[in-house]
Order: sequence, then structure tokens, then C-alpha cells
Amino acid sequence: MGKNLSIATISLLLVLASTNAEQALTKAWKAACAVARSKVVISAGAYKLGLVTLLGPCKGAIEFNLQGTLQAPSDVASFNGKDGWVIFKNIDGLTVSGGGVFDGKGQLAWEKNNCNKEKSCNALPVNIRFDYVTNSIVQDITSRNSKFFHINLFECKKLQFQSVTITAPADSPNTDGIHVGHSSQITITNANIGTGDDCISISDGNQDVSANQVTCGPGHGISIGSLGKNENEQPVSGIRVSGATISNTKNGVRIKTWPSAHSGVASDIHFEDIVMKNVANPIIIDQNYCPNSQCSNKSPSKVKISNVSFKKIRGTSSTKEAVKLICSKSVPCQQVVLSDIDLAYNGGGGSTTSSCANVKPAVSGKQNPPACTNKL
Repeated sequence: MGKNLSIATISLLLVLASTNAEQALTKAWKAACAVARSKVVISAGAYKLGLVTLLGPCKGAIEFNLQGTLQAPSDVASFNGKDGWVIFKNIDGLTVSGGGVFDGKGQLAWEKNNCNKEKSCNALPVNIRFDYVTNSIVQDITSRNSKFFHINLFECKKLQFQSVTITAPADSPNTDGIHVGHSSQITITNANIGTGDDCISISDGNQDVSANQVTCGPGHGISIGSLGKNENEQPVSGIRVSGATISNTKNGVRIKTWPSAHSGVASDIHFEDIVMKNVANPIIIDQNYCPNSQCSNKSPSKVKISNVSFKKIRGTSSTKEAVKLICSKSVPCQQVVLSDIDLAYNGGGGSTTSSCANVKPAVSGKQNPPACTNKL
């Protein structure tokens, strides 16, 4: 272990002493990566860091221990069109820990972000990317003010997130907390996420993703999708969200698919034991998802949704319509369950309502609002 600790100390000194911190950190990472069971430590303090890719495979398990604050460049131009800031790639047995902060300095980038309005927009860097990372754990870190998504997963397997904090203002565009793509056996536990977009977003090609005891808000809630926008999307299955508290968000738990687009499959998706606090659209399946008129609504969604349950969901809704299950006319939703729903309207003027289209949910337990009071 003495040799491994020596590498860690050298890593720290290089980062502290260098005017080109990304080169110094990359050099230290390579040295640690060549030794089994090694650790790179960045101690308390604030350090400016440009784009860096920390590559594997490594000799064995490796830990990135961040105790200080890494600060990204504020200027988007310095990233030369790259879509990540700190990138972990091709690593098995990674631990990211230490209680430190990845500060994306996103304020200037948000002003230039037109991705909500344009079908094609300039790539903005994600705070932390995990590409092809397996058998790994991320714990006790903070991602702050990312220019785009905070944490992005691609082709990861058996990756755990524990006690992660993610923060950005409610009006910061496209700052999804954790975006999961083409990954499997992912667990997110005890995360505290407040952003300007989805707290957690799960796109196509994901299997066996669970989120437990997540605190979400502000933001757009916890979302499956959007799905069906692109050709050849892979199925989504085995998604479980439980024990969440969602507060002051634009949506609660949601499945969203594009109309008049491409085919897809979303199945075995379950939301349970969730508390809503002043949440708009607490329960929603939206198969007409089309933000900022970026698509045509001439034909229905081609994404097939089945085996979905909403159970033990309670609290307050900031919209009168608390449950909205709008499924596709061409491929109606199947095996949808509503059980023990108790959502009170937070405004004046009566109780909450619900709407349904192209779905006949199985209903049990308390239903406030009554299921499918408006059939569209």
C-alpha cells in the first residue's frame, strides 16, 4: 500500500503545482492506473481544471478521491465542441468519492443554450461522463452548476450512486441531474437532486435501473424518456423508482414519448411509495411529448408502453389535473396499474382530477382523484 499512497501524494502535488492542471492530473492518473488498488487524491482547496479524460483499463481497482473543488472554465469555447468536462472511460472497479465538488461554472453557457428551441444545437459539456464504466461506485460527491447534464452514463454496467448531491437553479436549461443511457444494473440511492430539468432521466437501451430514496426538486421530476425521437432505439425495461420525495417540480414521475416518430418499447416500469409536495402533473404518461413544437402531431407515437405501475403515491399537486395517462392511439398502453393514489390539489376550487386516453388502468386501493374521470 505504501507504493499506492506514494502515487496519490504525487498526484496531489502535480495538480497543485501545475499551471496546466488537466495535463498534470492525466499524468498522475496514468501512473496510478498502472498499479493495482491505487488512489488519486485531490485535497481540500479550489482548482481550475480544463477538459480531462481519465482512461482505463487500469491494472486493478482505482479510486478518484476528490476532497476539494474542481472548477470548469466558464467559457464554452474552451471545450472546442466537446460534450464532456471530466470523463471517466473504459474503467472497471472505479470508486469516485471524497466529499468534493465538481463545479461546472455553467452560468454563461445557460445564456447561450438554445437546445430547448432548436432541433440541432451546439454540444455543451456534461460535468461528469461515465463511458463504459463497470463494477463501480460513485459516492459522497457534489455536482454543481453544470453547463448541460450533470452526470451522464453511457454503456455502463453495475454502477452505483450513493449520497450524491446535484444542484443548479430551477431556470438552468437542460441541466438533467443523472442521465442514464444504454446501461444496465444501475442503482441510485439517497441522492439529493435539484436542477432546471429532469432530476433523473432514463433514455432508451436501459435495463435494471433503480432509484431509491431520492430527493428531487426543483426540476422536471423523474422521467423515462423521451423515447421514440430517433431511429433504432433500444428497449427500456426493469425500471424501479421507490421512496422518493419530489418537491416543487414541473412534473412528478413521468414516461414521455414523441408522436409521429420512431418505434420503441418501454416495459416493466414501476413507481412506488413516493411523496409529492406541490408538484405539477404528479403522475403522467405523455405520448404526445413535443417540446417547443419540434415535431409533427399528425400521427400517434409508435412506442409501446406496458407493465407500468404507480403505487402508494401521495401528497399535493400544484395542478388540478394530478393524474394524466395519455397513451398512443396506434399502440395503446397495456397492463397499467394505479394503486393507493392520494393527491390533493394545492390550489383553490375543488379536488384533483385525472385524464386517460387509450388506456384502461387496473385500479385498487384509494383513488384520489378517481381514476380516469376525464376520458379523452
